[in-house]
Amino acid sequence: MASSSYIDDLRLAHLLADNADSITENRFKAQDLRVTTKPDRTAVSDADRSVEGALRKTLATARPRDAVHGEEMADTGFGPRQWIIDPIDGTANYVRGVPVWATLIALMVDGVAKVGVVSAPLLGRRWWASDGAGAFTGRTLLKGTRLQVSKVARVPDAFLSYSSIGGWIASGRGQGFVDLLRDAGRTRAFGDFWSYMMVAEGVVDMACEPELDLHDKAALDIIVREAGGRFTDLDGVDGPMGPGAIASNGLLHHELVDRLRPMDSYDEETTGIIIPAGGPDA
Repeated sequence: MASSSYIDDLRLAHLLADNADSITENRFKAQDLRVTTKPDRTAVSDADRSVEGALRKTLATARPRDAVHGEEMADTGFGPRQWIIDPIDGTANYVRGVPVWATLIALMVDGVAKVGVVSAPLLGRRWWASDGAGAFTGRTLLKGTRLQVSKVARVPDAFLSYSSIGGWIASGRGQGFVDLLRDAGRTRAFGDFWSYMMVAEGVVDMACEPELDLHDKAALDIIVREAGGRFTDLDGVDGPMGPGAIASNGLLHHELVDRLRPMDSYDEETTGIIIPAGGPDA
């Protein structure tokens, strides 16, 4: 593994992920799992809150000068270094007993992701990256396989992963998205973190979602970039700060951004979205 000025932070991120895995695995399918609905109508479980609380406690000791932003609790601290935590990405899966979910941990410095770890214990997978040192997958920091994005250069030959269709319609980008589904060589809705990790692995060529927050994206961003790909918002601005996300092997990126631009005039009641014959995954 290549050297990185953030190697100590990467080691810490792996330790945080180990702690998170022990909590999430223990509470997965627990009979007494407590689930509530947040104001945005998304689910949150006691496991989400326990993970974020535990990780914040460790960071308060190990990196007391760093700021922390998480999905479930208020931001703390200030300064150029900020840890970004999504305790369970895929909570909807988690609470229904679907084993596709992960903890996302990132360190951003001056607004740029420098370290990222994605840990999906029920898949038996972990992905990580640090600035300038490449992206890897495996179970431990010392035994990782280097990641490399694909070299597919045409949408008709490409594999697209996505999450859902509804958000694209609401954003005014629905027809462009459905046209992309029609034209792509293969499509599957793997969703959440998994779509982007498969882009980094080179087994999927492009992934996109219309509605994501910083905690959903920071760790994914650096892993895709360090694997040789590109990660931007819907408007093609690099990094995890803007609206939504588009990730690709880089070769397909400009076309994806162009295809997913909003329509100049969009009326959800009068504009028809034409679904490809046989459905989007035909």
